Amino acid sequence: MAAEHSAIRLLLLEASQNEAERLVSLFRNAGRATRAQRLADPAGLDELLSQSWDLAILAPPSPELDSLAALRQLRRRIPQLAVIQRVAPDDPAAVLEALRLGARDGIASDHDEHLLLASLRELGNLAERHERRRLEQALAEAEQRCQLLLANAVEAVAYVHDGLHIHVNSAYVELLGYPSADDLEITPLMDLIAAADQPALREAFRQLRDDPRPLELDCRCVRQDGSTLGVTLGLTPAIYLDEPCVQLHLREERAAPAAEALEEQLREVRFQDILTGLLNRSRMLELLEDALERARLGAPASFAYLSIDRYPTLLAELGIGAMDELLVVLAERLREHFGTLVTLSRFADDAFTALLPQAADASLDSAFERLLGRQERQPLTLAGRTLAISYSIGVVSLDSQAKSAGDLVDRAHRSARQVAQRGGNACKRYDPQEELAAAANRGNLVAMVKQALQQNGFRLLFQPVIGLRGGSHEYYEALLRLINPQGEEVSPAEFARTARDSGLSGQIDRWVIHQAMRQLGEHRARGHGTRIFVHLSGATLGDLELLPWLRETLQAQQLDAEAVIFQLSEEDLLAQPEQALAMAQRLRRQGHPVTLSGFAAGDPPLAALRLLVPDYVKLSGKLIKDLAQPDHQERLKALVAELSAQNVQTIAPFVESASVLAQLWQVGVHFIQGYYLQEPSQAMDYEFHPEH
Repeated sequence: MAAEHSAIRLLLLEASQNEAERLVSLFRNAGRATRAQRLADPAGLDELLSQSWDLAILAPPSPELDSLAALRQLRRRIPQLAVIQRVAPDDPAAVLEALRLGARDGIASDHDEHLLLASLRELGNLAERHERRRLEQALAEAEQRCQLLLANAVEAVAYVHDGLHIHVNSAYVELLGYPSADDLEITPLMDLIAAADQPALREAFRQLRDDPRPLELDCRCVRQDGSTLGVTLGLTPAIYLDEPCVQLHLREERAAPAAEALEEQLREVRFQDILTGLLNRSRMLELLEDALERARLGAPASFAYLSIDRYPTLLAELGIGAMDELLVVLAERLREHFGTLVTLSRFADDAFTALLPQAADASLDSAFERLLGRQERQPLTLAGRTLAISYSIGVVSLDSQAKSAGDLVDRAHRSARQVAQRGGNACKRYDPQEELAAAANRGNLVAMVKQALQQNGFRLLFQPVIGLRGGSHEYYEALLRLINPQGEEVSPAEFARTARDSGLSGQIDRWVIHQAMRQLGEHRARGHGTRIFVHLSGATLGDLELLPWLRETLQAQQLDAEAVIFQLSEEDLLAQPEQALAMAQRLRRQGHPVTLSGFAAGDPPLAALRLLVPDYVKLSGKLIKDLAQPDHQERLKALVAELSAQNVQTIAPFVESASVLAQLWQVGVHFIQGYYLQEPSQAMDYEFHPEH
C-alpha cells in the first residue's frame, strides 16, 4: 500500500540514468522514501510486470524510446496502475494523446512541480483504493459474521421493509409457528399482529420515521395456528442488503417468577468466585470499566489491589485445603470491614480487589491502615496455627488518564508490588510522577520528555544569529536540549522524533515559546533590542488556539510581535502545505515575521517558497557544506541574490571556520550562525557591538 510513510515503488522508463536519479530526488526532497527501478528500453518491460508497482513515469516519446508503446502495454497488462506520461515542452497534442491512451496525466518534461504534485495525487488515490478494498473486505466479513449470528440467535429477529418481511431468522419462524422462513417472507407484518394492537404499531412506525431512535411496544402476535402470544416488540432503524428497513426483536412475555429467580441465581453464580462468594475477576473488570466511564464524567472512584503477603510460603506450609479456608475467612473480614458500598472481588489466587466510591485520598489511606491494623491485632487460628496475615495494598484513583480497566489494574498492582518489595503490610497510593521518574531513570525517552514538560526540566539555549550587512537589532535562535537523569544530553533529533511519535510536540512548542518569551522580555527590559527565532513543529501548524495564547503571552511579557520570529521547516511545509501556509498567514497578520528553515533549494522547495514568501530563509546545512565547490558557490550566490530581490533575508547556519565565513560573505548572505561565532548558551550574552 502506498501509505504516506511507506516507500514508493516507482517504475521509471528513462534512457538517462542521471535523469532517472533526478526524478527520484524530487520525491525524496519532498520527504517520500522511494524504491525506483529504471528501465532503459520498453523491450524489458515484460520481466518487471510480475512485480508490484505504485506508480509508473514514462519518458517523453522519442525515436530512440517508444514510451507510448510501453504505455499501451502497461494499460493492457496492469490497467489499475497509475501511469504518468512525460511529454516534450509546449506540446498539448502529446498531452491529449497520452490521456487518450490511458495515462493518468500528460506532463511537460520541464514541469517538475506539476509532475510531483500529480504523482502524489495518484499515490493518494492508490492509498484510498487500498483502504476502500480493505474496508469492503472487512464489511463483507462483518456482514457474514452478522448473518451467522442472526441465523443462530436465540432471540427472534426479522427485517421489515414497507410492511413486508425481507429476512427472518429461525427463532422468529419458530416463535410464530410457521413451517419455513419462505412462508413468513410473503406475509405482511400487520397480519401477525392482533387487530387491537395494529394502530399502536402503525404509530410506532410513524414515530420511527420522525425520530429514528429504538422503540419498544408490548403487543400480541398471531401465530400461524391462530393462537396469540404476548411479546415485547423492539423496533430499530437498520440497513439490510443496502436497503433501509426496520429491525424487529420479538421477546416473549416475562417468564414466571420461579424461572426468573433461577435465571438470577445462574447470573449471580456466573459472576461469583465459587470459593469466597466474592465477585470473580471478569465481573470486577466489567464493573471497573463502567466505573471508569463514570469517572470520566466526574464521578469519583478508586480501585485497590490487595496482595496477600507471603502467599507462596503460606500455601506451602498450610496446603491447598487449609489455604482455601483461610481465603474464605479473609473474604468475610473484608466484607465486614468495608460494608456494602464497596465492591470486592477475588482477583487472583493471592489477591483481592476493591472498587470504592471515593477518590484515593488520605481518608481512604486511613481505611486501609485500619484494615492492616486489625489483621495484626486479630490473628487467625487455622490448622492449629496462629497466623497474622497482612496485605501489600496498591490504590489508584479512577481518572481520565487511564485508558482502560486493565490500565488501572496494572497501576494498582505495580504499587502493591512496590509495597511487597519493601516488606509488605502497608498501603501505597499510585503516584504517576514517581512512576514517570522511574521510567525516565530506566531510559524511557517518552517518560523523560513528559517529566521535562511537567517539571520544567528542559534546557533552553540561545545561539546568536549575526548580521553581515549591519543593522541595530540583536538576534538569537532558541534551541531546546533534554538532559537525562544521568546528566547527559539526549540527541535533539532523537527526542524530537520521540516527541512527535508520542504526540507531545505541540506541548513542547508551547513550553519553548513561553520560556523564550519570558527570558526575552527580561533581556529587552535591560535595554537590548533583541529578537528571537523560535521553531514551530509540524504538530503546531494546525493549532487554531495558538494565536490567542500568543497574544496573551506577548502582553504578559510586554513584547512586540515582531520581536518573536517563528521558523517553519521546509520538511513540514512540504508535508502539510495547507496548514503551514495558513499558520504563516495568521502569524503575519499578528505581526510575527516568518522564517523558512532547512531550505534545500530543490524544485519542490522553490515552489513552496514562492507560496510562503517568508521574511527569512535559513539555508540547509548541506548547502553550506558544499561551499568549497566553486560552481556550487556561484549557484548559491545567484539564489541569495534572487531571494534578496524578493526582500527575503538569508541565514547561513553551521559556520564552523573563518574560511566558511569568508565564502559566505562573498555569496552575499545576510546572517550567519554557528560554533565559530559562539556555541549555544543558556544566557543571551554575545557581544554584538563590542566596545573599541
